[in-house]
Order: sequence, then C-alpha cells, then structure tokens
Amino acid sequence: CLVENDEEPPRELNAEAVDLALTIARMLNMHIVDELYTMRKIVIDGSNTSGFQRTGLVATGGYIDSSAGRVGIDVLCLEEEAAQKVEDRGDSVIYSLDRLGIPLVEIGTAPDIVSPAHAREVAEKLGMILRSTGKVKRGLGTIRQDINISIAEGARVEIKGVQELDLIETIVEREAARQVALLEIKKELNTRKAAVSDKIIDVTSVFAGTTSKVILKALKGGVVYAVNLPGFSGLAGRELQPGRRLGTEFSDRAKKSGVGGIFHTDELPNYGITEEEVKALRSAVGAQENDCVVMVADAQEKAKGAMEAVIIRAREALEIVPEETRRALPEGNSAYMRPLPGAARMYPETDVPPVEITMERINGIKLPELIEDRIPRYMKQFKLNEELAGQIARSGNFVLFERIMQQVPDVNANVVVRTLETVLYELEKEGVNVNNIKEAHLLELFRLHAGGKIPNEAVGGVLKLIAGKPELTVEKAIESLGIGVVDNRELENAIDKIIVSRTDFIKEKGMNSVGPLMGIVMKELRGKVSGQEISSLLTEKISKKLETLK
Repeated sequence: CLVENDEEPPRELNAEAVDLALTIARMLNMHIVDELYTMRKIVIDGSNTSGFQRTGLVATGGYIDSSAGRVGIDVLCLEEEAAQKVEDRGDSVIYSLDRLGIPLVEIGTAPDIVSPAHAREVAEKLGMILRSTGKVKRGLGTIRQDINISIAEGARVEIKGVQELDLIETIVEREAARQVALLEIKKELNTRKAAVSDKIIDVTSVFAGTTSKVILKALKGGVVYAVNLPGFSGLAGRELQPGRRLGTEFSDRAKKSGVGGIFHTDELPNYGITEEEVKALRSAVGAQENDCVVMVADAQEKAKGAMEAVIIRAREALEIVPEETRRALPEGNSAYMRPLPGAARMYPETDVPPVEITMERINGIKLPELIEDRIPRYMKQFKLNEELAGQIARSGNFVLFERIMQQVPDVNANVVVRTLETVLYELEKEGVNVNNIKEAHLLELFRLHAGGKIPNEAVGGVLKLIAGKPELTVEKAIESLGIGVVDNRELENAIDKIIVSRTDFIKEKGMNSVGPLMGIVMKELRGKVSGQEISSLLTEKISKKLETLK
C-alpha cells in the first residue's frame, strides 16, 4: 500500500469509524465538535512511516457515573493505529505494517479517579461501553490503558500500554510507591549534601586484566567510562518497586544510548568484577566512603551517551520526581520510555479535509444497548441464569444469539448459548474449522432441536461433521450419524436389558449405580436421547429393582 509507505496521500476519513466514534461520544454524554479536523501527532520512534500519527478531536466534556461519584471524560479522539514492533535489535527496530492505520478511539478521563480500585472500576466500565457497540476488536491488547498517576509533591507520570484490567490496581499502587521512595531518596540526598558533576572518567585501564566476561566482551573495541556520585552510596541499590532500584532507573536512561546496561558500586563486586577492581575503580574516580560510582562498558560514543544520561537522572534525583512516560511491565512495574511530551506536539494535517458533523448525522445514530442492561434483559426474556446471560451478553456472538432466538423462538436459550460459547470453542480447540459452520446451519440445527429431533448430547457431533462437510444439511448430518429420536419403549427396553445384566452391581452399589450405568445407556443409544431423560427413567427403574432385591 503506497499510503502505508508514505508515498501517496492518505484517503478520506473512514466514515464508519467516524460514526462509531460519534456513537461512543454520545454514550459518554459528550459534546461533539462541529467539524472534525485531522491533526498530525509527531512520532519519532519509527512506528509511523510518515513520522507522525493522524488524530482528530471528536468530542469533549462528557462523564460516566461510578461508585465514587461522577468521572469526567475530557476528550475523545479518533486516530490511527501505529505499526507493531516485531523485533528490537538495539541499533535498529523491525516493525510490521499490518496494524498501521486501523481506526482507534482514544478516551481521556478527567483527574477524578481517587484510588487504584476506582481506576480499575472506571477502566472496566469504559471497556463495557466500548464492547456494547459490538464493533470493537476483542482480546488482550485491543483495549489499552495509558494511566496518568501523580501524588502530593511527586510528578505526573504516564504509564503506557496497560493491557490487563487486573494489573491496573497493582500498577497504580507501585507507581505511587515508586514516587514516595524517590521523594525519600531526594530528602536523604539533601541531608547528605550530595552533588552531581558532569565529569566522565575513562577507567578502561582499571579493567585491563579483568576476568569479567561482561567487561571483556565490551572491551573489544570499547571503553569503560565511570562517573562518581558523591553522597549516593547505598541509594542506587535502594528498591523503588519489587526488583527495581534507583540504579535500574539509571540503567533505563543509559539504555537509550544503545548500551546493554550499567554497573554501580552498590551492587559490586558481582558479574565477575572483583573486590580489588572495585577498590581500584573507586580510587581512579576519587570516590569517598559515602559515594557511589556508576560505570558502563561499551563503544566510546554509546558509553559517553550512557554516562551523560546517568548524570541527568542523578541530578533529577536531587531535585524532583521527573515527569516522564513509562511503559507497563508484565508484573505491574514500569520502565522509562521518554520524557513526558509537551503541548506543542500536534499540527494540522494538510492532506485530509475536515469533516462537518451535522445534527442530522448525530441524530441518525442509534445508541446500542449497554451490556450491563443486556444481561438482566436476557435473564428475564430468555430465562437464562446470570452466568449464561453475562457470557452471551459480553460475547461477540450476542447479535447472532438474538437473531437465532427471534427466528427459532421455541428453542431452549441455554442450549443456544452453550453451543455458541462452549461447543464451538471446544471444536475449534480440537482443530475443527468452525468457520465452515454458517448461520443457516445453526438455524436449521436449533429448529430441529426445538422440534425434539436432536438431543443436547448430539449437537457437538453434528456440528463437527458439518464443519468437515459444509455441503451437508443438518438433517443429512443427523442421518449420517445415525441419530434419531428414540421412543419410550426402545429406551425402556435398553435400560431394562442393562439392569438385568448388571443386577449384582446394582445390589452392591445401590442408588450409587445410577451414574456408571447411565454412561453405559448413553453409549448404547449414541446421543439419541437426552441425558436428563435417561437419568430420570434409570433412577426410577433402579429404585424399583432395589425394592425387589430386599
């Protein structure tokens, strides 16, 4: 695609995406703009081939209600997805263009969220509203939270890419703890009258005879640089989050220069670096007892850039909690990405004309039913329990479910839900191509089920056969599998025969024999009769048999 390669002007805004953004804006009680202007948001990491991401402001000033009061929704933007990072090679990054340009909505809340649990609740409600449209992608990563967190005396920090709802509370709690720890370090550094100089010292000669594999590898065409941080002793190794220390923050900054990481004397001797080498290092930079030495081994330019980044971060530790953008880590911690962007990040997109948003267009939008309203309706209308109602209401199959229930009103809704949400899923896990099962197949299946021609136990087998031979009708599949309705006389004869042949087993086990014998009856009848019917008749006949055995 020439647009993806930035060799051709972009097309007009996707009208369906605009309508969906307007729908969501109305569901969030927002004020919609009169004209949608596309802007360019500067992106320099390579994830957009053009060097910017296109985004447009759709609505402002909305709200949702929560357990802790009303939460404002400041902005809703329609924007394009960036390219997906496939591989980071250190000095280069490989991106896949398959996601580039997919429409996204970005929703920004006001600073009204008061606790980690409240943050999770708000994110969950926003996700519910988005999924209620039936038009958003599902699965991990399709809804991503960027969380802005600040505490008293701390700083605003944006943590990007939180994909799991269950991680939100942990991430908020750990970021607050990180900022508290940084404020305590700042206080202690000031008490110690700590200082940071710009002096970077070449200490390559200290490690001329080293046996450290890490240093030896870096010294092939590289250098070892160090900086002395007066008053920092013991603080670089202080934990900010589980498994992450101030030294880790130094390392995150240094890595932006392309180095693999840094060393500091709070964690040495280690990594093959000896006690004698640590003493020589401290001597070479003039470190006192209360000082911490940070060092890096790599190519000269990378090493210099890394040490400059460490100096900047160390200086910040003396003065402030830095405002920055961080990326969420899987365990609930976060790592430095870049400084927090400023307000002058956007400028107008000259290749995409503005879109007028008329009242006629807004009024023509039909608002979807919210999932939280759909669940009680399903429970009342289709007699589903709360678990099944919630399962189908949240599913992408809810529209199909409603069409089936409308066209086959006599079918048992429980069977429909279990078929759509469990049977098809299990068949797919087995490697069955469930895409071959069309809506027409399902409608025929449920009509026959409602008419008593297919027992519950046979549904999976019928669908499995149709998936392999989609040209078959459901009736033909039933014939092929030998499934038919068994009359009461045939069922009674089958049960009587099994009871007679297993009289000793029944005498020994009593009513506990029902379960094992039921499996034998079902196997003999090959799914021709429902389990409930077999269980009822088998229980009755075994009870009578036991009376005669007394």
